[in-house]
This record gives sequence, structure tokens and C-alpha cells, in this order.
Amino acid sequence: MNDKQLPRKQTVAWTGILSDVALALVKGSFGYFSGSKALMGDAMYSGADAAAKLAGVMPWNSKQSHKNAGPVRSREAQGNKEPIMAILLSVLILMGGLQIAFSAIRDLTRGHLSAPGESALVTVLICIVFKEAVFQYQYRYFKKKGDGSHASYADNHRFSLYTSITVFIGIALAMTGGYFNLHPLLYMDPIAALLTGCLIIRKGYSLITSSVYSKKIQELPSEEAASFIETVQRVHGVIRVEQLKALEQGSYVNLHVKISVNPRISVMEAQDISECARKLLQHRFVHVGEVHMDVVPYDPGYPYKSNHELVDNDIPTLLQ
Repeated sequence: MNDKQLPRKQTVAWTGILSDVALALVKGSFGYFSGSKALMGDAMYSGADAAAKLAGVMPWNSKQSHKNAGPVRSREAQGNKEPIMAILLSVLILMGGLQIAFSAIRDLTRGHLSAPGESALVTVLICIVFKEAVFQYQYRYFKKKGDGSHASYADNHRFSLYTSITVFIGIALAMTGGYFNLHPLLYMDPIAALLTGCLIIRKGYSLITSSVYSKKIQELPSEEAASFIETVQRVHGVIRVEQLKALEQGSYVNLHVKISVNPRISVMEAQDISECARKLLQHRFVHVGEVHMDVVPYDPGYPYKSNHELVDNDIPTLLQ
């Protein structure tokens, strides 16, 4: 089942990357010919989005790439390559953001400004609609998959939407200033480009911090994990939480839970119980990312049962 879901997950991820690359090319082209620095800044932000997503789907990040290597070698390869690649991409994003910001400041200080063409405004609107459609496709898939990836996609999309809205407002006001000969409004396009450059710098900085500090995984103390255990025990069919391990990674918490169920139920019923517990954890705690569930048959132990009693008695003795 996991082998069938892996290609679909990679397809969804690469759809987002290729769409961001396409948006960057379209925005950059129309921004250059229309004379809009804000639209060129938005193109740079789309390219930064593609670079950030690319850092998360490189071959050494996938589980498939570690199947043939030993555990020590795979951890060393992932620990060495992934941060270096992410930091290099982050530096490129920071340089792009600084370039956009300096270019906007140069235009503001010179004062020789002109209104961007109408194609810039139309391009921003079309790109916003296209970006939203791709986001909805990705968000619904990862939310349905239930691995916590939808939360990070929502965070990234929110700032991307902020950037596009800022560019749209800047271009619209600059065009208004050109139509009505309002010279102060012509400054709105480079101002929007300056704000976009700051958002690009923020994105590069956040990518550096996430690549460096997210590797520090630590287990939460049992006192803080008590609320997770209490939530799982409320699920109908869960007899006892045998083990719960909460690992804090960045701003998210990944859980490894082992529950015991009635040994008389079917495998399908046990899977339904574990799936219900997993969804309840992810819906109740927004900071919970991936939840791995293990299901084992409940064993009250000696002297409460024996092997011949379990074979001879067909009536379940566990209250549900």
C-alpha cells in the first residue's frame, strides 16, 4: 500500500514544483516587458517557493533511497547532504531577495518612474487563480493522507498569497497613478517590489533555520505526552495505550503509538480503530504531524487468562 502511495505523493509534490517554476517564468517575462519591478519580485518569490519545495523532495530525502544502504550510512548521507543543499538554495534565495530590494530602492531614489503595462495586472490575477487551484489540489491530497504535510503547505501558501496580493495592489495603484497623472502613486510599484524582496529574504532565512534546527529531534517528557494518551484512550475499541513516544521536530510533534485491542476482532476492525485514533490526534492537536500507529491484541496476562480458556471460550470477556 505504501509503495502505491509513494508515486502519487511524488507526483503531487512535483506538480507544485513545476507549477511554481512555470509561474516564475511567466511572471518574470511579463514583469520584464511591462516594466513592473513588483511582478519581477513576485516571480522571484515563486522561484524561491520552487527551490524550497525542491529541497524537500531530493532523492536523499526519500525512504526509497535508503533501502539499499545501511542505517548508519543512510543517516550520515542524509545528515550531510540535505542541510548543505538546503543552505545553498537558501543563500540563492537570500541573494535574489536582496537584488529585488536593492533594485526597488534604486528606482525609488531616482524618481524617474512610469506606470506598468496592463498585462502585468492581468498576469498577477491569472497567476493567483492558478496558484490557488494547485494549492487546493495539494492541500486536499495531503490532508486526506493525514501525515501532517497539509499544515506546512498552508503556511507556505499563505505567505505566497500575501506576496501576490501586495504585488497586485502595488501594480493597480501605479496604473491608477499613470491614468490620472498622480505621480505619488507611481511609487507603489517599487514599494511593492521592496516589500516582496523582504518577504523573499524572510523565506530564505526560514529555510536556513528549518534545515539547521529541525534536525534536532528530542523526545517529549511523559508529563507532556499524557494528553495524547488520554485522547487515544477515548477512542472506542482501544483497551489500553501500551506505548506512546512523542518526538518534537521543529514546530511539530511526531507520535509513535502502540495500542491494544480486543484479540477477537478482525484485522479490518483493528485498522479502523487505529485510523480513528490517528485522525483524532491530528484534528485535536494542530501541532501534531505524522502519527504512526501499531496495533497489538490485548493480553491481560497471568493469572487472568490461560491458553485453553482462550481456545475453548468463544464469548469475548472484554467489555467494549
